Amino acid sequence: MKGFHFSHFDPDENSKTNFQKLLDIFMQMLTYTNGDVSEALNWLTQLDKEYKLTNEEYGLGDFIDELKEKGYIDENRQTGEIKITPKTEQGIRKKSLEEIFGKLKKTKTGDHQTFKPGQGDDINPETRPFQFGDMLEQIDFVNSIRNAQINHGIESFQMREDDLEIRETDFKTQTSTVLMIDISHSMILYGEDRITPAKKVAMALSELIKTKYPKDTLDIVVFGNDAWPIEIKDIPYLQVGPYHTNTVAGLELAMDLLRRRKNPNKQIFMITDGKPTCLKQGKRYYKNSFGLDRKITSRCLNLAAQCKKLKIPITTFMIASDPYLQRFVTEFTETNNGKAFFASLDRLGAFIFRDFESGKRKTVY
Repeated sequence: MKGFHFSHFDPDENSKTNFQKLLDIFMQMLTYTNGDVSEALNWLTQLDKEYKLTNEEYGLGDFIDELKEKGYIDENRQTGEIKITPKTEQGIRKKSLEEIFGKLKKTKTGDHQTFKPGQGDDINPETRPFQFGDMLEQIDFVNSIRNAQINHGIESFQMREDDLEIRETDFKTQTSTVLMIDISHSMILYGEDRITPAKKVAMALSELIKTKYPKDTLDIVVFGNDAWPIEIKDIPYLQVGPYHTNTVAGLELAMDLLRRRKNPNKQIFMITDGKPTCLKQGKRYYKNSFGLDRKITSRCLNLAAQCKKLKIPITTFMIASDPYLQRFVTEFTETNNGKAFFASLDRLGAFIFRDFESGKRKTVY
């Protein structure tokens, strides 16, 4: 007797082709392998053996050929080296954004709404008389011409300053953000991978800003023994090094980058395990990994105070649970009048995005 086998129906999953299903996994693997295509494909091969991801009709060889045809990977015919393309880099960012924050539609404007009228993108229905200093593009010519006709007549048409009306637009703020990522060796200590969630958040945040808030700016700063900026396209390749944690260098670079930005609203997000262990004094590195060194922490607190004076709030996302480190982060936060989240790795993205989104409704003066 024939029967029927029922299973859970996932419309999104069933609508995907074999290539799309493998591509989703491949994108995840690239995040863990720091953009190493060969290693990602080796991992994918192991997963295929264990979970039978492919079948007789579509194998991994077909998948690799399709990756090349569709421009996801590029092979150097002379050296045989395979690298991901900018298309894949953007795909990884989009995947991270969907994973952490859901799908968003692209807009043409920044979207930090305020309740203040001014120069912006959304037309305000209210009008007012022209004032000295108003810009020409703010003039409502329909109402202004009507006023001129009423005040002076049609036969001797003329337009004076008193006839002009201004239609304002709702002002939208722009925000400059620096995201600091700790890449010291402690970010992979004790068998805990802290750097991969940090990279995913950085990629997702960059994609969010590019799609929904394109007038905003985002700078990525990584810090170990030193600090340096990286491009958004370089995030997938980011690796932890044999570094100490020079939080001071990271903060100084972040402040320097924000100093060059014209936006009045500036902020720093810092992902770290919370333990500064290094300073650079001239050409010499002062290091101490045993506990919290007062010489190092005092410099950190001084920079937090400077950021407060410059109205640059620092939001620290602490991904370590040591009580003495949390106490330091609390003191650092109070000095800056910023915020701190003691986040588990699986909730790191949610914390950062909730804070980033809530900040859009605030204006820093």
